[in-house]
Parts: sequence; structure tokens; C-alpha cells
Amino acid sequence: MEQEIVQALGASAIAIEPLTHVKEETVRVLGAPATAVEPLTHNAMNGVTAGIWRVRTGRRSAIVKVLTRRKEAGAGWESATDPRHWNYWRREADVYSTGLPALWSGAGVRAPHLLRLVERDDGDLALWLEDVTGTPATTWPLARHTLLGHQLGLAQGGAGPVEQPWTSRSFLRDYVGSKRVPYELLEDDTTWRHPLVGENLPPGLRGELLRLHRDREWLLNVMESLPRTLCHLDLWPSNALDAGGESVLIDWAFAGDGALGEDIGNHIPDSVFDLYVPAAHLPELDAAMYGGYVRGLREAGWRGDERLVRLAVCASAVKYDWLVPRMLQHLDRQPVGYGGQAPVEAARLYRERGAAMMFLARWADEARRLSDALA
Repeated sequence: MEQEIVQALGASAIAIEPLTHVKEETVRVLGAPATAVEPLTHNAMNGVTAGIWRVRTGRRSAIVKVLTRRKEAGAGWESATDPRHWNYWRREADVYSTGLPALWSGAGVRAPHLLRLVERDDGDLALWLEDVTGTPATTWPLARHTLLGHQLGLAQGGAGPVEQPWTSRSFLRDYVGSKRVPYELLEDDTTWRHPLVGENLPPGLRGELLRLHRDREWLLNVMESLPRTLCHLDLWPSNALDAGGESVLIDWAFAGDGALGEDIGNHIPDSVFDLYVPAAHLPELDAAMYGGYVRGLREAGWRGDERLVRLAVCASAVKYDWLVPRMLQHLDRQPVGYGGQAPVEAARLYRERGAAMMFLARWADEARRLSDALA
């Protein structure tokens, strides 16, 4: 069985190593031997994640996610042992073992049920999770994204801030700061004459990106000054499913302190960056999700100034300050989809991301106006 798994995965030793425990754990957790193990797409660059698999027996299935401190990772994705760090290696285990997502369950937002947390002899942690049957948000219509916004408003307006020793702090600042990219390429005329750039990024984007980068510290300060709540902090279509009307969120590895509105400020543009929603639909998606979110906040009893929430959504554009410089750095590489899977047409990717970044430039402008008005 283990040899079949290795052949099926075609994976490196670091990815295969956690599977040596799967056979034993499957019997303990699911009550029968594993009949199939399927590797699942994930961000393999992240040093926290040793691998994610769907494990099947004759009648049951589960998702196994292995958390580790031992994996070598590239710059910006190293695991951390500081419980407040944005990429603290065992945070997701703490989220599940304490039942933190249950704070949102009354609003129609939940996490997969934890079947068992296994602490392995090698120090790794295996999260055995419910295999949720549902429709991934990568295929949702606009109305379903709107419902997620409403449910999240109910959840965050009702739960408020949550403080645990292992919840992330200063996530946005630290995440953006971890992206080591050549910002000097924004000033490089030769780079901007490259056909992929000149033919696909919108006119005027370069100036807007320079302005966004110039204002980065100010925007981060704004985000840190706004009303706080428990945030997922990695909300995007690959991390959400519809299960009978409930929104099931996966990958709670970054969960912690954030601003009201910050999660939808992540979900809206990220829906485009990985080509799940056309950039042309961004204004409609923004209006629908934001409207649903504010309605949820009000229904949950939140009575603050709505402009502060809108400011958080718009100022969260700063999270993507690094994206175009990274694209400019890799102009001659074949882009691939999320998780390093199928290749993506470069022109389409640059065109869609360029349009989305121009949309975020308008968000940043709106943030400047709102900040002036709120003084």
C-alpha cells in the first residue's frame, strides 16, 4: 500500500515521509484500513504544510493535513515557532483543538469537524478532518459569494475580537513584509517595455503601483487602527465550500486579530488573482459582498460607523503591494495555477491581474478619501 501511495504521488521525500503513519492512523481514526490516498492541491511552498491528503476506507473518508517544523521552505514561507507570527507552524492545530471556529457556527460559517489530532513521534501534527461534501467557492455564482459576505458579517459582528496566546497579531504587516521582491522593477523602463507587460497591464498602472508602495506604511497603520475582530485571514475561493447553505472554511493557519472587513477585502481580489472570477466582475462582486457583510454586521448588533468597515476593505489593498513586482521578476517563466498544477496562459494571467490591481488602486484612493473624511 505505501509503495502504491509513493508511486501515485510522485512526490519528494519530505512530502512522502508523513504518509508512513497513515496506515496505522487510518485504522485508529476511521476504523478500517486505507484503500486509497489522494494528494490534494495546496500551497506546497509553505514550510508549515508537509502535505494534505484525502484518505478513503471502504465506507468512510477523511482529510489529513500534516503540520511540521522540519520542512525546508523558500524565502517568505518559512515556518515559525513564535505563536504570534503569521506563519506559526502549529496554529491550525490549536484552532481546531480549542474549537475556535464554533464561535461563528451560529452565523452559518464553520470549519470541518476535527476527527482527531495526532501528535507524531517525529514532532509533526496530523489533523484528521471531516471530508466535507460541498460546492467549492471556485465555482460559486455571485449570489453565493454575497451569502458568504452576509454570513461573515453575522459571525464577526457577533463574536468580536478573540484573544488566544497563539492567534496571529499584526498579520497584514508581517505577511507583506515577508515578501522579498524587487520593488525597484517598478522604476525600470526596460522591464515595462517587455511585451507581456506592455500588451497586458493597463495604462497608468505603473504610477498607481508606485503610489501604493509609497503609501504602504500609512495603509498598514490605518488597518491597525480600525475596529478589531477574529479573522480567518486567508479567505478566498480555494478555502471555502458551500455545504447545504453553510459556508465551510478550511485552512485556518493564519487566524487571528484583524480589522472588521479585512476578510472580504482579501476574498474579493483573490477571486480574480487565481482566475476564478473575471476581473470585469470585480465592481459587482465588491458591491454584493460588501453589502451583504454590512447587513450581517447590523443584524448581529454591531452599531459602529460603516465607513470604518469600508475603509478596512479598501485599505486592505496594501496586502498585494508585492504582487506585480513578483510578476515582473518572473516575466520569462511559464506561470502555473494554484499549487503549481496546470500551466496558465501568461497573457491572460497578466491581463486579469493587471485589471485587478488597477481596481485595488481605486480601493486605495477610496481609502485615502475615507481617511480624510473620518480624520
